[in-house]
Amino acid sequence: MRDAIPAEHSTGADNVPPNRLTDGPTTLFVYGTLQFEGVLLGLIGRVPEHSPATAPGWRAAALDGRVYPGLVPAPACEAHGLLLTGMSEREWRILDTFEDDRYDLRRLGLAGGAAAWAYVWPGGEVRAEDWNMRDFQDRHLQDYAARCARIAPGLEAKASACPTQADTTQA
Repeated sequence: MRDAIPAEHSTGADNVPPNRLTDGPTTLFVYGTLQFEGVLLGLIGRVPEHSPATAPGWRAAALDGRVYPGLVPAPACEAHGLLLTGMSEREWRILDTFEDDRYDLRRLGLAGGAAAWAYVWPGGEVRAEDWNMRDFQDRHLQDYAARCARIAPGLEAKASACPTQADTTQA
């Protein structure tokens, strides 16, 4: 089995992602590991305000060789998760660095007419079954959250190297 957090989450200085946050996202729909308090505490040091949310037309798919899911289009399905609000720019940048450029940051419609940003899996390595949150919690959460806490300082340093929204609009 591969590591719970893949090599894509490298914190090398030469691996600075493009700034996907220039549109100033304010709400984040999370459907996988970021639903767990231990993971959020490990990564950003707190649990933001949150509420249950559903994204119709999407599913949290199991991925080959990974303990975390990918959000993929599925017209007859709906993905259940949380809507995170009230995050600082620093917290957004850390989470964006954690999710890396393997995911696409997209604005999605949610049940009830609201919209939020979500990290969408672009395809490949998608399994037919949905990600099993309970299995992750029972088998992987403790180690995954501990690993998130260990890599958080590197993610924060890497996120700090990225231009801010203000930096990109002043150019």
